[in-house]
Amino acid sequence: MAQNKRSRSGLSPIIALAFQGGIGVAGLLVILAGNISVQVAEAGIWPSVFYGFLGAFCTYGALLLLTRIPGLFPDNLDSQMRGLYRFASGYSWFVLFLLSVFAGVGEELLFRGALQGWLAEHTGDATAIVSASVLFGLVHYVSFTYFIVATVLGLVLGAAYTLSSSIILVMVWHSVYDMIALFFLLRFPQWFGITVRPES
Repeated sequence: MAQNKRSRSGLSPIIALAFQGGIGVAGLLVILAGNISVQVAEAGIWPSVFYGFLGAFCTYGALLLLTRIPGLFPDNLDSQMRGLYRFASGYSWFVLFLLSVFAGVGEELLFRGALQGWLAEHTGDATAIVSASVLFGLVHYVSFTYFIVATVLGLVLGAAYTLSSSIILVMVWHSVYDMIALFFLLRFPQWFGITVRPES
C-alpha cells in the first residue's frame, strides 16, 4: 500500500484521525450532558471482546457473500469501493488501524451510546434501534446501496448493544469489522471490481 500521506486520500492522517476522534468526543459529551445511561459490559470485558470479534467476522463474511448475488443490491457497489480504495490506499496500515479503532469507539459512543441510549429512554428499544440505525446510514450516505448497507449494519449493532448491554462489544465489533473490510479491500481489490495499476 502507498505510504504517501496525501496523494490519494486528500486528507492528512492527522486530520482524518482528528475527525474520527471528534465524533467520539461529541458522543461522550452528549452522554454526559444528557445523563444518558450507557451499558459498558454487563457480561464482562473479555466475553464482550470475544463476541465483538466473532460478530465482526460473521457480519463481514455475510456481506461479502451477499455481494456475490447478482442484482441483490439496487445499484452497483463498484464505484463506492473504488472511492474507498483510493481513500484507504493513501494511508499506512498503522493509520488505517487507528482510524478503524477511532471509528468503532467514536461512532458507537455517538450512535449507540448517546443517540440510541437517549431514544431508548424516551421511546423504547425498537424505535431507538431503528432511528439510530437510519441516522447512522444517512451519515454514511454515498449512494443508496451504501446507505442500505450502513443502515443494516447499524440495525445489527443496535440490536447487539440492546441484547448484550455492552458498548464494549459493539465498539470491538465495529472496529474489527472496519479493519477486516479495509484489509480485504486493499489486499484483494479484484474481488470488488478494482483493477490496480502497478506504480511506475
